[in-house]
Amino acid sequence: MRVGVVLEDENGVQGNVCAHFGQCKFFFLADIDEDKKKITGTRIVPNTASHGGGGCVAVDEILKYKVTHVIAGGMGMGAQQKFSQAGVQVFGYSGNVQKAIDDFMNNTLGGLDACKDHGLGESCY
Repeated sequence: MRVGVVLEDENGVQGNVCAHFGQCKFFFLADIDEDKKKITGTRIVPNTASHGGGGCVAVDEILKYKVTHVIAGGMGMGAQQKFSQAGVQVFGYSGNVQKAIDDFMNNTLGGLDACKDHGLGESCY
C-alpha cells in the first residue's frame, strides 16, 4: 500500500503533518508492507497544486502517485468525498510524520472531520 502524508516542509519523517491538505507544499509518500508493518520505500514530491485550486485540485495531484491512504491535519468535505469516490481512506493527524506513519501501521489513527474553514456543502465538481 502507499500512504500519502501532507507535509509542511521537505523534512519527510522528521517534519510535521500539514494542518490543511490543500495548502501543503509537499507530499510524503510511503510504501508500506502490510504484513511486516514496515516502510519499504519513501519519496517526497512537491504539491504543484498548492498555489491554486485548494484541496480538490490537490486530490488530483496526490492521486497521480497511486496512494491508497492519506494522512492530513485537516481537509474540506469536497476533497474527502473525492478521495472516498477514488477508494482512498483518509485519516487525521497533528504532529510528527514518523509518529503518524507508526500510528497508521498500528491502526490507531482516527478519521478526519471537515475543516472549519469549509462548509459541508463544498464540492469538487
